[in-house]
Amino acid sequence: MLDDFFMRALIAGSGVALAAGPLGCFIVWRRMAYFGDTISHSALLGVALGFLADINLVLAVFAVAGLVAVGLMVMQRANTLSSDAILGILSHSTLAIGLVIVAFMTWLRIDLMAYLFGDILAVTTQDIAIIYGGGAAALAVLALIWTRLLADTVSFDVARAEGLRPEAARFIFMLLVAAVVALTMKVVGILLITALLIIPGAAARNFATTPETMAVIAAGIGVVGVVGGLHGSLYLDTPAGPTIVVAALLLFLASLGVRGLTQWRASRVAEDHHAV
Repeated sequence: MLDDFFMRALIAGSGVALAAGPLGCFIVWRRMAYFGDTISHSALLGVALGFLADINLVLAVFAVAGLVAVGLMVMQRANTLSSDAILGILSHSTLAIGLVIVAFMTWLRIDLMAYLFGDILAVTTQDIAIIYGGGAAALAVLALIWTRLLADTVSFDVARAEGLRPEAARFIFMLLVAAVVALTMKVVGILLITALLIIPGAAARNFATTPETMAVIAAGIGVVGVVGGLHGSLYLDTPAGPTIVVAALLLFLASLGVRGLTQWRASRVAEDHHAV
């Protein structure tokens, strides 16, 4: 029989995967992996400012991540630097500033490892409620902007010509990613949340035939990765957060193998048909 803390970890991790999977699909489609890293790195600055101002850490992280998203859009419009250069500056600067602020707060003991790599086994029922409530809200908003965001992903100019306001959809999506990072940092950590946003979506891409199917499969792969990673952590006595990411990686590699085998069989069938 599994302990209560382990069951809470399973439930919380599954909630994170369900919320991160569909969002991660757009990150994969739009090639925004570096943006995910930037938002997650900025979370440490939010944690530091939250402790400094004595406010809710989730709200502090969301506020900082939201400001980073605004800064990114403003600098992209200025068109003075490439997007990857801007993301690099924002990512490393916010992470460094956060670490410096934490170092100055000598009166406060902060377990940086828990925030960087997560502490999923320490989640509470309140954390679970926040994860599922916030995750459901994020997915509801994603569903509302799904068509506009998908059109923007295919062609920004076409989406704008059709009056779909792609800029607004893009900004809302950035805020959704920021919200998910803020809600889930306690589970897998600031440095690992990007993996749960990207890897399930990348794996689902090898199976899906439609965007909607890919979102559902990505959420499912994320849940399987969480369950497998937690059980692996239990039996191998390894850190839970990193083990979850390793499990997700193994699922991605398996998806590549299945895709390669499917393509090989399809080519063999085509060759046999051509020979006949």
